[in-house]
Amino acid sequence: MAYFAVIDTETNWNNALMSIGTVIADKDTFKPVKVRYHVLTPEFEVGGMFSDVLFDSRLKHILCTRDEAMEDLVCLLKEYGVEDVFAYNAPFDRRLMPELGLFNWYDIVKIAAYRQYNRKITMWDECCKTGRLKHDYGVEAMLRRLSGDKAYCETHNALYDALDELEIMRLLGYRTDSYIKML
Repeated sequence: MAYFAVIDTETNWNNALMSIGTVIADKDTFKPVKVRYHVLTPEFEVGGMFSDVLFDSRLKHILCTRDEAMEDLVCLLKEYGVEDVFAYNAPFDRRLMPELGLFNWYDIVKIAAYRQYNRKITMWDECCKTGRLKHDYGVEAMLRRLSGDKAYCETHNALYDALDELEIMRLLGYRTDSYIKML
């Protein structure tokens, strides 16, 4: 398989899935080859913490039902031969999308937030005994750390966030087979 997927989600005030950002990336270069952005109706109408960035004029979105989104997403992943899905805090995203349970899920944070894997975590950073950072290991803080861009701000749009998570993987420099599959 030459491709993998990075998926991010946003939820509404009822904790229901309201948008899904998906990036299909090349396993060798970590460059995006295809993006897909689903906005779920009627779920998005409830509103949520990040509703103000849900519709971005620079992004093509597919407004559809959850069932339509899942069907389209499964077809997209199969079209590219994707078996492996990555997400930052993957248990959260996987729990929201049991329809994608047949794919192998991997949690990016399991490498990004640990001193023994992330060379940008210094001996001065406060870590647990396991080596995990005690704080500041969310996507925004991690991209600031890895890229050196202290002014970076996360968008909280599912597609932009999926692209950010792919960038974290690229900057960490590990092959996809270095990540541990979730059970």
